[in-house]
Amino acid sequence: MATFAVTYTYSHTTSGSRDAVRPSHVEFLKAQFDGGRLLKSGPFGPEEAPGALLIIAGDSKADVEALMDQDPFQQAGLIQERTVRQWNIFFGADPAVPASQN
Repeated sequence: MATFAVTYTYSHTTSGSRDAVRPSHVEFLKAQFDGGRLLKSGPFGPEEAPGALLIIAGDSKADVEALMDQDPFQQAGLIQERTVRQWNIFFGADPAVPASQN
């Protein structure tokens, strides 16, 4: 499986709607995490434009797009822009082992 970086951009005007849909969004993401597809995720910091970064394992870009189409935020039209890009991990591809143990 390849690794993909997915970014979400939200509009400031959808904050209330996102709060209402967030429980089902989190449930969806937790299911992907528990299933091994979602590797990392989280919102950008408070000084950044509203959005999030998700690191997803997938067979192809189309596979990841189809998966993320199932996100309740996407289905509710709360994502202003979504990007899906294959990410070729160079450092950190293997579990971290301190250099002193190599």
